[in-house]
Amino acid sequence: MEPAGLLLLDKPAGFSSTQALARAKRFLASRKGGHTGTLDPFATGLLPLVFGEATKFSRFLIDSEKSYLATLKLGMESTTGDTEGEIVSRGPVSVTDAQVESALARFRGAQEQTPPMHSAVRIDGRRLYEHARAGREIERAPRAVEVTRLEACSREGDELRIAVTCSKGTYVRTLAADIGRALGCGAYLIALRRTAVGPFRLEEAVALGQLEAAGPEAAREFLRPLEVLVEG
Repeated sequence: MEPAGLLLLDKPAGFSSTQALARAKRFLASRKGGHTGTLDPFATGLLPLVFGEATKFSRFLIDSEKSYLATLKLGMESTTGDTEGEIVSRGPVSVTDAQVESALARFRGAQEQTPPMHSAVRIDGRRLYEHARAGREIERAPRAVEVTRLEACSREGDELRIAVTCSKGTYVRTLAADIGRALGCGAYLIALRRTAVGPFRLEEAVALGQLEAAGPEAAREFLRPLEVLVEG
C-alpha cells in the first residue's frame, strides 16, 4: 500500500531538496511524494515531505512562516550570497555589537526584497539561476516579505550568528547580503539551518540514516497523519 502522511526530515548538507525527497521515497518504498518548500544544497534542517494523499495539502506548509539559524561571514561577499558562489569582495570588519543591532533593526517587519539571480524564480519561462549561469543579469521586481524575528545569537570574530523567522518567499542569503551592506563591510551566508516550518520544529525531525536503517515498514512509522496539515 502506498504510504500517506507527513515526514519531518532533517536534511543534511550536500543534498538538494529533490535529492533528499528521492532518497526518502526509496526508504519508504513510496512512488508519490513532494516537498513543501526547498532548502539549498548547502543548507540543513527541517524539510517537511508529503506522501500519497498528503501531497494535496502541501500548500499549507509552503505558505507557512519559517525559522532559521544563519551564520554570516562579515567582510566578504559572494556571487550567490552563500558558499556556493565565488568571493567577489573582501574588506576590513570594524563594527560594534551596537552597530549590528542597529543594522538588524532595519530589516525587521514588512519590507520588499529583490529575489537573487541564483534562485528558482521563473522569469521569461526560465529559472533565474539558468539566466545567471548563462551570464545574464535579469531585472527582477521586488517582492513583499516580512521578517517577524531577527536577532543576533552570537559573534565570534567575523562570524555573526542570527535567528530569523520570516514569511514565505524570503531569501535569507539576500537578507545576509543586505545586513552586510548596512554594516558597510559586506557579508555572505556560510551556514543555514532551518529550525521550524509553521507549527513543526526541527527537534521532531528524523534523519535520512534513520529511515534507511529502519527499513520501509518501520520507516513509515515516522509518518504523521495528513490531518496535521489542516489543523487550524
